[in-house]
Amino acid sequence: MLQASIILIGGPTASGKSALALRLARERNGNVINADAMQVYAGLPILTAQPSVEDKAKAPHLLYEVTDPAEASSAGKWLSLAQAAIAQSRAEGRMPILVGGTGLYFEALLGGLADIPEIPESVRTEAIRLYETMGEEAFREALSARDSESAHRIARNDRQRLVRAYEVLAHTGKTLGEWHAKDSGFRLQDSEIVERHLLLPDREELYASCDRRFEQMIERGAVEEVKRLMERKLSPALPAMKILGVRELASYLRGEVSIDEAVAKAQQMTRNYAKRQMTWFRNRWRE
Repeated sequence: MLQASIILIGGPTASGKSALALRLARERNGNVINADAMQVYAGLPILTAQPSVEDKAKAPHLLYEVTDPAEASSAGKWLSLAQAAIAQSRAEGRMPILVGGTGLYFEALLGGLADIPEIPESVRTEAIRLYETMGEEAFREALSARDSESAHRIARNDRQRLVRAYEVLAHTGKTLGEWHAKDSGFRLQDSEIVERHLLLPDREELYASCDRRFEQMIERGAVEEVKRLMERKLSPALPAMKILGVRELASYLRGEVSIDEAVAKAQQMTRNYAKRQMTWFRNRWRE
């Protein structure tokens, strides 16, 4: 059996991704690399649900708290840091284990950051339907008729990349190769052996975990984190100011709502976010 050269762990918030990443890092001599858009921000380890100091001491953890909240991070910036972290891991003889719930970061890693238009869900659904109806070989032949480069380049059993190549061509009329010719960014090579873990707990169980974890955040000092952030008087348009719980707890600190109301609202927003993440991963990582 071929050994993985990189491990990706995805799923919604509060699904247990960090715990799995740590376990695999200890079992496989790995470095845990953050792939969550909010855990890159410094000064908010509680509210962004980062691994504890104790867990970070059990295995190397990279790309946590690497950006000041006054700065706007992006998929492009993260991808550059991730490339360096992957290279560092391999230079150390350690397995790179990327973990997070930000689908765009995984897409950037797997497909680069060419300026490809958003693919309508109807186009993606039809591409998946064709793959499942036709089977891989017939689907690959159909793709090859219009995009032979992708059909021959993409490894066997890599449904995600085959479907991606097909949907981009179907929607834009251009092949992935044509789009990527405009992009000089980093992406995983097709020769990579990618081991993927997708955590999708039962929805009610996940929602209960979201609620319970936010209550624990309050107990551990999330209000104090938000208070320190508010003292900086940063623009509300910055990504860090949109971290789940920041707006609600800031409203409490301004005396606009009670702490119970703030917590209940933050829990609701977290559940809504988890639901969107579940939908994204189900659609994109269905295999």
